[in-house]
Amino acid sequence: MLDALQERFDGILRSLKGQAKISESNIEDATREIRRALLEADVGVQVARDFVVRVAEQARGAEVLKGVLPGQQFVKIVHDELTALLGGENQPIQFARGEPTLLMMVGLQGSGKTTSAAKLAHLLKRKMGRRPFLIAADIYRPAAVDQLVVLGRQLGVPVFQPVDNDALKTARAGVAEARRGNFDTIILDTAGRLHIDEVMMQELARIRAELNPHEILFVADAMIGQDAVKAAREFNERLAFHGVILTKLDGDTRGGAAMSIRAVTGKPLKFIGTGEKLEALEPFHPDRLAQRILGMGDVVGLVEKVQEQVERQDAEKMAARMARAEFDLEDFLSQLQMIKRLGPLEGLLKMIPGVGSKLKDMDLDSGQLTRTEAIIQSMTSAERRQPALINGSRKARIARGSGVKENDVGLLLHQYDQMKGMMKQLGGMGMFGAPGGRRGSGPDNDRPQPVLNPVSAGFSVKRAQKKAGKKKR
Repeated sequence: MLDALQERFDGILRSLKGQAKISESNIEDATREIRRALLEADVGVQVARDFVVRVAEQARGAEVLKGVLPGQQFVKIVHDELTALLGGENQPIQFARGEPTLLMMVGLQGSGKTTSAAKLAHLLKRKMGRRPFLIAADIYRPAAVDQLVVLGRQLGVPVFQPVDNDALKTARAGVAEARRGNFDTIILDTAGRLHIDEVMMQELARIRAELNPHEILFVADAMIGQDAVKAAREFNERLAFHGVILTKLDGDTRGGAAMSIRAVTGKPLKFIGTGEKLEALEPFHPDRLAQRILGMGDVVGLVEKVQEQVERQDAEKMAARMARAEFDLEDFLSQLQMIKRLGPLEGLLKMIPGVGSKLKDMDLDSGQLTRTEAIIQSMTSAERRQPALINGSRKARIARGSGVKENDVGLLLHQYDQMKGMMKQLGGMGMFGAPGGRRGSGPDNDRPQPVLNPVSAGFSVKRAQKKAGKKKR
């Protein structure tokens, strides 16, 4: 996601961080490179020009904070302006009080409206405790209704189907049905076209005039860059939508649409699509995306991903086992499966501050987790609980069952032995915490806490080994 833009900004800001002072000359050089990077990322010319003007003005008028290098101050200015360009802060859906909230999805054909409607229903149901109801009012695209029905069935969300092949009648009847069923959120999927035309806009305008939706969400395809921005501008002029869902951002290496839509329309990005799965729709946080573009990672986003996959009870149980050095291959397998659920390993590592810029020099084998999982699953339950049972003949059997070499099985067992020893060392240092102990205060107090896993272990273990080495000496 936005790889090209991240790489360019990393190079620009790295050259500035060591500067003893910020002068007119290096401000001019940096803003020139930033403008070039934005244009290469398919950001609109006027948007890029306005952005670098604001950055230059802020840099010239900024007072360097005590204890902060001038170059670091410049990075902060770029971060703050980038956050402002992307919208400043998260803009959630404004739910109606005392009646169902009606959300109307609009956009061009192929932008991902139908899939986004289902993803939004999933997010509202799973994370917000809402009772969504889907209306299939796209009466023109072949199989659009069937697609939404199938997705709704997967989610356990009802889908209202077309009436008399009429979009307005369908929307009207669907809203009435949702009200009778006491659903609190109605998502209306409308038809798109391959291009904007008058018939399409008139149909959407009639639906809006009669049903008065609480929010109209424009669905844009990030992959088409400035064409998405142009379509957003025209839809906004005719419908005055409330926010944007930007799809396929995981495949957008440039970022032009994400960087331009807010500036051009004045309407916030509310959600971003980050994959094909129904879970791959996220509330948009401008500051988090700005941090990732600038190579600062996204620790909050990473923790939230882990919290979604780890139940509190399981986390406490795992922490206790690790503290007692009872970590076996069953635990190792459950940790691997949790990591796989979080998404591609490269994407997770990019969320760790300072790691993203180094990934281009690393050879990440995305299939390693799958091979490791296959090896462990080829073991018996007794072998997973007591790896010491695995002798030469058992290794051969496990290798045949998982389609790997015996050396691969031996390497996994060696790595497991090392990790178990490190777990014991870490537990002795109190790095796992006491299960059921104090968690602090605030709204997230009862949320499950992430446990150490094979990805994060490597980072903590190195520090623990250094501490242990110093104690021995």
